[in-house]
Amino acid sequence: QVQLVESGGGSVQAGGSLRLSCVGPGRTFSRAAMGWFRQSPGKEREFVAAITRSGDGTACADSVKGRFTISRDNAKNTVYLQMNSLKPEDTAVYYCAVRTGKSYYSTSYNDYDYWGQGTQVTVSS
Repeated sequence: QVQLVESGGGSVQAGGSLRLSCVGPGRTFSRAAMGWFRQSPGKEREFVAAITRSGDGTACADSVKGRFTISRDNAKNTVYLQMNSLKPEDTAVYYCAVRTGKSYYSTSYNDYDYWGQGTQVTVSS
């Protein structure tokens, strides 16, 4: 079992910023592509951003492009999601996920093997 631990969520006003972090076990983390997804009540889990194992390739959903940035520090076994210019529609529980043994990311949640417990992000207008 791979345990991922997210942190950094909270409540902010529209236009504000938050940075989410996700820490994973070293041997698994450094060999895997990572992703961030989110889910709000009554909606399906949706792709937010993802990054390759090495960190040289990233992808973001159109809804967050230009506002959110994903990055990773393999020396710290941590992946980050920097969220700027937050909007009320960004309100959701945010999850990080790992594709064990895979170098490249996917935008489909079905392609990820392990998930964190989630961290709540609430953006008020």
